[in-house]
Amino acid sequence: MKKSRIYPMWFLIVQLALYSVFFLLPSILGIGYSFTDWNSRSMGEVNFVGLENYIEIFTSDKDYLSGIGHTLMFTVISNIVKLIPALFLAIMLNEGIRGKGLYRTLLYLPSILPYVIIGILFTSILNYNNGMLNTVLEFLHLDFLKQKWLSDLNVVWKSIFGVDAWRGIGYVMTIFIAGLSTIPRSYYEAAQIDGANFWQRLRYVTLPMISGSVMINLVFGITYGLKVFDIIYVLTNGGPGHATEVITTYSYQLYSSGQYGMSTALNTILLLITAVVGVLIVKNMSKQEVQQ
Repeated sequence: MKKSRIYPMWFLIVQLALYSVFFLLPSILGIGYSFTDWNSRSMGEVNFVGLENYIEIFTSDKDYLSGIGHTLMFTVISNIVKLIPALFLAIMLNEGIRGKGLYRTLLYLPSILPYVIIGILFTSILNYNNGMLNTVLEFLHLDFLKQKWLSDLNVVWKSIFGVDAWRGIGYVMTIFIAGLSTIPRSYYEAAQIDGANFWQRLRYVTLPMISGSVMINLVFGITYGLKVFDIIYVLTNGGPGHATEVITTYSYQLYSSGQYGMSTALNTILLLITAVVGVLIVKNMSKQEVQQ
């Protein structure tokens, strides 16, 4: 009996070793370095400074707090602008419409494109002077709709959310379709016989039955939102000014300038936020499993 219990553990040794070396150990070292003055000028001498880096993050005038706020804002809004349209697209494409396979493919394709390609593409499209979007608006005599999409403080976040939604809606939709395909048609037929309209069927049949898909999309979306870097870096590089900076872009800038201790402190704050959100999600999932 003891041998049968120990034997499966041998299969985990390599995975645990890789996880420890490439994730666990660097994370612990990063947390430790966040309490030091480690920088490119320290010449190998690293001094313990306690909470100095964290105090500077929360009290300095370098807008680190706005970066944290932008990260949380992006996480919330990016999930809203993707989850709701993706759900209705999934419901529509789960019906027996002609060419639904083609539509699903076309909507999913953007999610496999690298962020660098997306950044180059949309930086060109959203260019104020000769971008395709403003050119089309001019052609349609809608000049009043022209905007400095990536440099105007009033519209830059809308542009980022739009590009992010264009890339991510298809992926979210695919997970919803997988959940919808498991719902027996008899449930909808019974609801229709009882006189339920579309919104009542959505509320009392669809959403409860795809709660697992909703939770998966939320977990993926929240994790992605808290760690967002690529889409903002390639589109605006945190600009104009620091209007679109998030935790990861600030951390990247600090590390690039040789302020390694401050950079790891910001990453530690991100780790704590992610851990807290993760615990809340797991607790909520556990409650739902008990209720079901």
